[in-house]
Formats: sequence, structure tokens, C-alpha cells
Amino acid sequence: MRPIPALCLTLLCAAATPALAQRVVSADEFAQMVTGKTLHFDRDGSAFGAEQYFEDKRVIWAFENGQCQRGIWFENRTGEICFVYDSSPDPQCWSFLEGGDGTFRARLSDDPAASDLVTREIGTDPLDCPLPDLGV
Repeated sequence: MRPIPALCLTLLCAAATPALAQRVVSADEFAQMVTGKTLHFDRDGSAFGAEQYFEDKRVIWAFENGQCQRGIWFENRTGEICFVYDSSPDPQCWSFLEGGDGTFRARLSDDPAASDLVTREIGTDPLDCPLPDLGV
């Protein structure tokens, strides 16, 4: 068996690093990273939506078409970050993976990595989601 040249080994390790560099963040880390911020997500290289995170675990999700949903987030027993929105009582649970390049990915439970939402931008600007008419 021939030894692997050092350069080939280095390139092999470098190619594997991005996949290995991703790690699932805990709920506490997630809260620290998102509270008071608005995250804009892409899916398959196209703008998908944005979510604004508040101090009390409330959120506002806005699809790119402008449709807004209000909800909350919480950690489930398996450590996933779950969201419940006013429009649907069923929780949507995600793993948030921190990448080595400063982005993070949101992976819906049991979905393949190809379906991940990837952060495009993280800011503090509020979403343009007016409160629904409360009536008089």
C-alpha cells in the first residue's frame, strides 16, 4: 500500500471540513443568536422568507410573498427548536446547524439536507407585518 502524499491528505481533509464543521446549536445558543434579530432565509438559492425573533420567544414569519404568521418557539424533548403559528396548531420542529462560514441552516425534522433553509442575511430591521385588524 502506498502512503498518501501530505498534499492529497490536506486537500481531502479540507474538502470534508464544511460538512464536519456544522453543529446543531442548543436552544440557549439559538436564543442568544436570534433574539432581537431578523433572519432572512434562502432555499435552493432563492429567497424564501424571513423571521423576526422577540425577547419572549415570540416570532413573526414572513414568506417572500408578504404573507405573515405570528407564533412562538420552544425546545422539544429531543432538543429541536419547534414553532407553533397562529395559522396552525401543529408544531414544526427544526434543527439549527451552525456552519463554519458564519451562516446557519434550518433543517425540518426528517427532511433531507437539500431542503435546508440557509441564512442569507441577519439584521435587526423589523418585518413589514402590520397587526391584523382587531375590530372595534
